[in-house]
Amino acid sequence: MSAVMITRKVRKWEKLPGKNTFCCDGRVMMARQKGVFYLTLFLIIGTCSLFFAFECPYLAVNLSPAIPVFAALLFLFVMAMLLRTSFSDPGVLPRALPEEATFIEMEIEAANGNVPAGQRPPPRIRNVQINNQIVKLKYCYTCKIFRPPRASHCSICDNCVDRFDHHCPWVGNCVGKRNYRYFYLFTLSLSLLTIYIFTFDIVHVVMRSVDSGFLNTLKETPGTVLEVLVCFFTLWSVVGLTGFHTYLISLNQTTNEDIKGSWSGKNRVQNPYSHKNIIKNCCEVLCGPAYPSVLDRRGLMQEDSPASETSPPSSSSMNSVPQTTHAMLCLQKTTAPLIPNEHTPDDVKPSIADSAEKTPSPKEEESPAPKLPPLASPETDAETSIIKDKAH
Repeated sequence: MSAVMITRKVRKWEKLPGKNTFCCDGRVMMARQKGVFYLTLFLIIGTCSLFFAFECPYLAVNLSPAIPVFAALLFLFVMAMLLRTSFSDPGVLPRALPEEATFIEMEIEAANGNVPAGQRPPPRIRNVQINNQIVKLKYCYTCKIFRPPRASHCSICDNCVDRFDHHCPWVGNCVGKRNYRYFYLFTLSLSLLTIYIFTFDIVHVVMRSVDSGFLNTLKETPGTVLEVLVCFFTLWSVVGLTGFHTYLISLNQTTNEDIKGSWSGKNRVQNPYSHKNIIKNCCEVLCGPAYPSVLDRRGLMQEDSPASETSPPSSSSMNSVPQTTHAMLCLQKTTAPLIPNEHTPDDVKPSIADSAEKTPSPKEEESPAPKLPPLASPETDAETSIIKDKAH
């Protein structure tokens, strides 16, 4: 067996580190934990399906046909923003190459000098100035890079994300620089859709209760009760989440910075990214430029992979089989027991002279002698010895 290296072209997303999953040849990027994301899809699609099945036919005839049309448009917008948030790159930063990591390590060692044994080395931090404010860049020991401002390492996806806000299991992805606006539009549109469905559920129950009574209405439309319960319990959380992110956008701040208290005013540290104006902050976050992905997920790269290759059989091994077979056939034809027995035919019984010719002596086997002429038969040797005795 011999190992042969084969060079083949692969997509870069196939070799990206981290704990993300990719679909559609790298176009879709999500976290590995997608169970809660499927629950989000089930709740949204299930609630809207019940609304279109039970309430919309009655409301379109007795109130206005625009009600189901607006609900359908709102539902489509919610799904588009959800999928856009879940399937996009949130702003993952590529890890340092081995050569780059080695160079950074050398720079850090040169800056820190020789650290005495037993002492902890100083923290790996670089200071940059943003809007007359000193901001610390922390070193990521996993990605081997100094993270840009506002970036953080997500422990769930195991990647550094630029302008990291938080990891949202409901969308199955991190929320960062490249998908935050879509996440906010998703929460905002979902809040409007929840309020819309909850409101017209109540209107539907009231209008039918006037004609057939409250209890009969609940029996005729069991889906309405389920919709009201789902909307009631999700309304507060979704609307509260939207209000919280509206507050953060007005300050140009992230959830990660708010939880850590990065710009809480302690030690005279102010938010260097805020424009001190709500409208400007909202425009920067929601209407700013769309940043391209720095991963190049669908780019091509060459990979050397070992492939086991069976060595071709040698000429000696190929010839050994027929030679062995030929030897076996010869043995079957010529070999016979040295002592004839009653079961051995007379024509196959070997003579003593033949056995002597075929059986080499032990001395001949032990030490290889030079080539000699063929030995005579035992009978000829006996006659020669008798003639010599008579001569003497």
